[in-house]
Parts: sequence; structure tokens; C-alpha cells
Amino acid sequence: MHRHHGKTVEILRLCTDGTPNACSYLYSRAVKIAALLGYEKVITYTLLSENGTSLKASGFTLDGVTRGGSWSCKSRPRTDKAPTCQKKRWVRYTDAYKKKTEMQEI
Repeated sequence: MHRHHGKTVEILRLCTDGTPNACSYLYSRAVKIAALLGYEKVITYTLLSENGTSLKASGFTLDGVTRGGSWSCKSRPRTDKAPTCQKKRWVRYTDAYKKKTEMQEI
């Protein structure tokens, strides 16, 4: 079920050359850019076997575990190129969202 309402952006891939702290830096920059573009929430997924250290360091919190599965269906068959196992969903709310919710509390 999608509850994004056009205010959520998803980080699909993150690659570095192994430079220390590069992942957490890039995650943080992605959130900042998302906020500047008006997004309120940033999500991404990791495998269950990954601990999410870079995500935690950049302010993301574990939001749940997906059921996993394939995008392939009878009417639109696809070849799975990514793991179809369960994944951890991570979320970070942007400053734009925080400001909006603070104003609603007033």
C-alpha cells in the first residue's frame, strides 16, 4: 500500500569507491536535495543481512520489513534482476516535513 501522496522520494542505488563515510554523506545530501525539491520523506531499502550503519549515521530509522516478491506478473512478465527476498525499509523525514508538522501543532 502506498501512502506517499507525491511527497516521498526513494533512493534506489548508492555506490562509492570505498571512501570512508562516503555513503552516509551521500544519503545526507540526497535528503537535503529532496527537501529543497519539496519532498517530505525519503525512503530506501536494504537486504535483511545488511545492518544499515550508513543509513543510521545519516539519520534514517528502520521503518519495517517488506514481504519481498517479484514485479513479474502474468500480464507483464519480467526477469528478476534484483533480489526478491524480504528487505528492510528505512525512512528519514526532511526538514520540510518537520516544519509542516510543527506548524500543525501550533
